Amino acid sequence: MSYSKLSVGIVGLPNVGKSTLFKAITKKQVDIQNYPFTTIEPNVGVVAVPDERVDALAEISKSAKKIYTTIEFIDIAGLVKGAAQGEGLGNQFLANIREADAIAHVVRVFPDEKITHVHNKIDPSNDIGVIETELELADLQTKSRRLEKSGPRPKASGGKSDLPPLQLLIDKKVIFILNVSEKQLIDGWQPSFVKTSEGKPDGELLKAMNGKDYVILSTPLELALSEADPEEKNEYMKEFNIKESGLDSLIKTAYKTLDLITFLTTGEDETRAWTAKKDDLIPKAVRAIHTDFEKLFIRAEVINWKTLLNVGSWTAAKSKGLLKTVGKDYIIQDGDVVEVKI
Repeated sequence: MSYSKLSVGIVGLPNVGKSTLFKAITKKQVDIQNYPFTTIEPNVGVVAVPDERVDALAEISKSAKKIYTTIEFIDIAGLVKGAAQGEGLGNQFLANIREADAIAHVVRVFPDEKITHVHNKIDPSNDIGVIETELELADLQTKSRRLEKSGPRPKASGGKSDLPPLQLLIDKKVIFILNVSEKQLIDGWQPSFVKTSEGKPDGELLKAMNGKDYVILSTPLELALSEADPEEKNEYMKEFNIKESGLDSLIKTAYKTLDLITFLTTGEDETRAWTAKKDDLIPKAVRAIHTDFEKLFIRAEVINWKTLLNVGSWTAAKSKGLLKTVGKDYIIQDGDVVEVKI
């Protein structure tokens, strides 16, 4: 997984709200000049991970630039039943999912007679099952092709396989995006609110999600929020009684789902957020800053961002003995502010 270019593939059946969500994402797209990749395809949107720590540290350091970590969202064509056998965009769709680090699965919850459902009924748990079945069928094909290719092992390999590990779709981390109507959002809709035809609570949706992370949002509202100025955005959020947009919640949830953390660097030139894997040792984590840092690492000075903010500056933190000198065995922590010494 490349943490400098974390990617999430947006999947779902047709007419579930994927296009509206992706439009909101591209409205929020960052200026890519500050980031280590420059070519963005029409179906890819790169957005910054909201981080108050970057803003606060940039202020005390009087930084010329603020650079957030980013997530790349890939808008993948709507999947239909039979995709694994080539229906719809078929294999092209499945190939795009394989390139993503995680899957954001948009599930239609909202009722709307004007927008046809591909199965002519609103049934979130069934929709989840359709997508998962297609992924499982595609994985079976992948395994079959691997068996065909494996054959006898060459002597030079000692009888061991020299084929790369399988990238099975069903093994990818999944975040469910439960797309509700604006009324459902105001009413505080939750997955447990889904009723059977007899009006009884239906546990099938929760069962279908199988404990995976989920975000509840309304795509028309997300689009409006992405197009609003700060004052209008605050009014929308008050009206719908939400503390952050669904898109911001999705971005943060993606980090949690993938067991990622953020550490920071700060100075007059820039304050910047960096991505690391939870439980990474510091030499591996700071490779994000420069690839040579991992092998050249000797020590680093580390301080929690809140402690640094409270004391007011790096110099003040040093004079008060608040900077911790750490070696190669230090496990990077979320919110660490780091200065590498090589």
